[in-house]
Amino acid sequence: MPSAQRLIVYLVAGWSGYYVMAIELLSGRILAPNFGNSIYVWGGIITVFMIALSVGYLVGGQLSLFVPTQRKLAGLLLAAAAATLPIVIIGDSVLDWLFNRVHDPRYASLIASSTLFFVPTAVSGMVSPYAVRLLSTDLQATGRSAGLLFFVSTFGSAAGTILTSFYMVLWFEINQIFLGMMAISMLLGITALVFSHAGTPD
Repeated sequence: MPSAQRLIVYLVAGWSGYYVMAIELLSGRILAPNFGNSIYVWGGIITVFMIALSVGYLVGGQLSLFVPTQRKLAGLLLAAAAATLPIVIIGDSVLDWLFNRVHDPRYASLIASSTLFFVPTAVSGMVSPYAVRLLSTDLQATGRSAGLLFFVSTFGSAAGTILTSFYMVLWFEINQIFLGMMAISMLLGITALVFSHAGTPD
């Protein structure tokens, strides 16, 4: 794989890590007006995100077995962005509907988190195992590539945590943050599509 394509794969993995942690932090702010900010609510949020990531890792690993390409990796990033759009469009309506019907905040937050955040988190989780497969063209360097990719992904998660909690929530409205992140995902996904045609064809 050409160096430019490898760099794009690492960028996608890093941004995916950022994306997941930013959504997880913002999910607490989104649920708080309806269900509060108790340990029960955060317990539901964390449970949903962990299960979604587990499913994403499993599915991403399976998908990587079928002719993995950078084009498909870009598609995962774009799909995660598209799956986030309902949070902005119908998020408040969904939360109001659940608030009026599920009166235990524990289960209400669990259902709300599953409804709004499971799919974009699971799709984002597919990125890392898929990216590892793309980079594993040399068996002797597979461990090194995987280690570097998970370093980049985890570093992205840390950046998403600190930047979102320390700065983004102070500067922008929640929906503005989501729309901005989706725009970056789309830009990076399109860039990955363009570079997928460079060098060795997919």
